[in-house]
Amino acid sequence: MTAMTATAAEPSWHRKPASRGARIARAIVAWVAAALVLVIVGFLVWANTYMEAERAPLDSVWADPAVSISDRGDSVVLAPTGEASGVGLVFVPGARVDAYAYLYKLSGVVAAAGVTVVVTKPILNLAFFDQRPLSTFTSQAPAVTDWYVGGHSLGGVRACQYATDPAVKGLVLLGSYCANDLSTTDLAVISLSGSEDGLSTPQKVSDARHLLPADATMTEIAGANHARFGDYGPQPGDGTATIGTSRMRDEVTAGLSGFWGGDD
Repeated sequence: MTAMTATAAEPSWHRKPASRGARIARAIVAWVAAALVLVIVGFLVWANTYMEAERAPLDSVWADPAVSISDRGDSVVLAPTGEASGVGLVFVPGARVDAYAYLYKLSGVVAAAGVTVVVTKPILNLAFFDQRPLSTFTSQAPAVTDWYVGGHSLGGVRACQYATDPAVKGLVLLGSYCANDLSTTDLAVISLSGSEDGLSTPQKVSDARHLLPADATMTEIAGANHARFGDYGPQPGDGTATIGTSRMRDEVTAGLSGFWGGDD
């Protein structure tokens, strides 16, 4: 009988201990992985802790017989109950702001000018993470013939990117400005800004003016701060508004109604 060759694993007491460098490397990898998990969890908590819509302005929209509200899951659609103009606006909220926070300010032009407004619900409440095509939202209102895009704050920056879509006729900026150059386009553009805006300041809006077409309508609303373009309470870093929310709605309604009323 021949002797059997040992194939069992080498006993642990025969193995060489890991070098100090290897132990340090493993510890660093474990620490980096743990830190990355904490960062991701923290970011997700932060992104989903959004600024909610104030109840009173929203209730007034629900009670308005001239406006219908429809939640489509990925967006909220404001539609006129009377005659529709055929104009539609895809509106992108500011970072970490509830889509419903814009319904009151935008409902005026729906009732007054028959405009249909689709307010998006960005992924993670941040417009830059939402890379869904514009058609995701325009499909919510198939009867609209002329589409515009718009947004507030960082949502406006995303709207400027959407504005390069050939299907878009124009751009609406509320307390916002573009980061991409649209100056050579034939887009119809209106920018409504606030004199007391501490985030999209008058200086920042002015500095980015060259990125818009020469005939863009630029209107600064006296007394408006950044948060007055929606209804979600105060925002860190903002200025102090001296205009009330109902008066602000009137200003936004007048500006947008005039913009579309004068458009062919």
